[in-house]
Amino acid sequence: MRPVSSQMERQAGMTTIEIMVSMAIMLGMFTMAWSSFSGGLAIKRDSEAINERFHEIRIAMGRMVEDLSSAYISANEDQSLEERRTFFIGKDSGKVDELRFTSMGHRVLWADANESEQTMLAYFEESDQEDSSKKNLIRRENRRPPDEDWENEPAEIEVLLRDVKSVQIEYYDWPEKSWREGWDSTAIDGQRGRLPSRVRITVELENEQGDEVKFVTQARLMLQEELKFFTN
Repeated sequence: MRPVSSQMERQAGMTTIEIMVSMAIMLGMFTMAWSSFSGGLAIKRDSEAINERFHEIRIAMGRMVEDLSSAYISANEDQSLEERRTFFIGKDSGKVDELRFTSMGHRVLWADANESEQTMLAYFEESDQEDSSKKNLIRRENRRPPDEDWENEPAEIEVLLRDVKSVQIEYYDWPEKSWREGWDSTAIDGQRGRLPSRVRITVELENEQGDEVKFVTQARLMLQEELKFFTN
């Protein structure tokens, strides 16, 4: 009987080893599967973040193009006013340029609203409220062209594009056939009483890998000369 008992013990010992080996193999396979699954989730999250960022850029630049295409200035106002009601003023402001202009691009949502398509728009830089090291491109809209200081008038303010490195806005002077870094339709000389025929917008951002990338678009303005209405 002893030889049989010894053989059974050896068989039981081999079974235990086999179970341990199987468990180790299963654990290794599970680890590999989890690593692959978590890696796939990370790639999916990164891809979604990139697509969301690109979507934000497309929407922001498309919004600017739409606003600018309806820009206008009018000669039918008091020309002696220091603060004109209609204007187009673009300033080279370093990393993020500033632009303020009047447009006919306002969307009236209610038929009985006490407003028209005329509006005043401004783009400028502002620090992010959660992280002051980041700069956002802001869009401000006054539903009516203001008579006084526009910054003190009620307006709708929104973040047009988050965390920008630079926003360069250039203006095509069609009589001179050249691009300018600034524009002022209220100045005594230069561009007084007229608009650029095109506006070029270059936005520079940092991608997920930390590389700086640029996006460029252009807006074609439908009106270049100031509006003039004559009555008898």
